[in-house]
Amino acid sequence: MQTETNIVIEAMKSRRSCRAFKRKPVAKSLLKQIAEAGLWAANGKGRQSAKIVVVTDRKLRNRISELNRKIGCWVEGFDPFYGAPAMMIVLGEAEWPTHVHDGSLVMGNLMLAAHALGVDSIWIHRAREEFESAEGKAILKELGIEGKWEGIGHCALGYAAKPLPMPASRKPGRVVWA
Repeated sequence: MQTETNIVIEAMKSRRSCRAFKRKPVAKSLLKQIAEAGLWAANGKGRQSAKIVVVTDRKLRNRISELNRKIGCWVEGFDPFYGAPAMMIVLGEAEWPTHVHDGSLVMGNLMLAAHALGVDSIWIHRAREEFESAEGKAILKELGIEGKWEGIGHCALGYAAKPLPMPASRKPGRVVWA
């Protein structure tokens, strides 16, 4: 029987969403490792259909942030990515039946890998609405991404500008044994 703590499970328990990032960039070597972890996510029938777009270009990052802000109906000047200097956008092949599930698993791997490497993250929604829009489709085209893709989520990445929140206690009754 294993009694020592498992580092993967501990990472799952200790990772927190970051809602205030420093402008300090994330090293490309770390971003490569995080993206690779996303590629190893479980996926329907081994199709490996999810795509990861790594965004470090400030101009593109701000363009996507503004599109996301408008979709979320926030006031002008609000950054829904909390100042994160990098993001990874996960896209799912829209006509593949498990694309949302597959992309969600990629997102989980990205966040856990980032945490394991000392990089903070948060899942930002509204990617589906972004890439359904004309501007979102134009961004994909500019990046050379063709076909029908659905935005699954954005993994905003960087370093926390303030302490991360303490974990909430887990609600009881969420595991049923039969």
